[in-house]
Amino acid sequence: MQLLTPEILTETRGLSMPLNLTGMTLGLLVWLFGWRGHRFWIVLAATVSAGVVGLDAGPAYGTKPLVAGLLLAVAAGALALALVRVVAFVCSGVALWTLVHALVPTWNEPLVCFLVGGLFGLVLFRLWTMTLTSFTGALLSLYFGLSLADHFGKIDAVAFAQTQTLLLNSACGLFTVVGLIGQILLERRLHRSEAEPAPKAPPAPAPKEKEKDKEKDKDKPWWDRALRVYRRAG
Repeated sequence: MQLLTPEILTETRGLSMPLNLTGMTLGLLVWLFGWRGHRFWIVLAATVSAGVVGLDAGPAYGTKPLVAGLLLAVAAGALALALVRVVAFVCSGVALWTLVHALVPTWNEPLVCFLVGGLFGLVLFRLWTMTLTSFTGALLSLYFGLSLADHFGKIDAVAFAQTQTLLLNSACGLFTVVGLIGQILLERRLHRSEAEPAPKAPPAPAPKEKEKDKEKDKDKPWWDRALRVYRRAG
């Protein structure tokens, strides 16, 4: 199983350096802040994917590509958060089936793997989302990182991907685990900082008894104050 395919690397290394830098930055953001902004990433991915599908499939149904792409992108963006659990079920089921098929090719039970993986994806939704975003960010970072290295003439990205499949797969897996741990630690730290109570303001010093008496005397009429002075003098 080859995670970084030479065909995609051929396309990415043909991009300009600013686009490769943008792609690598986007990959690092998804890798570290995937769960924190998962709603944004889900809506963005659904909108862009649906727009591309609409542009490609619109003429086949007699619709202008721009109109089909725009309408499909808006519809997918509006439904993305409502269908996120369904997407998590499908993705986790497919992921488990792919993993089992890669490890045990003779065990041919795709439906069981799909259902068990989907249920685990729903129960462990947060962990699964962190893992998926970390893997996606690691994959994007490696693709665009290799393209940047090819752009600067350090390596031949396509030849390197063809000859170093095990190394690149291991690097992607290690990068995914590091991103998952980073997201968990970041989430715990943010929760801890939000749970800490705000420091209370120190209580105002109590006024002295004489100041209290003066304040009370100001509220009383003048003859009452004069009577009190007379009584003290007597």
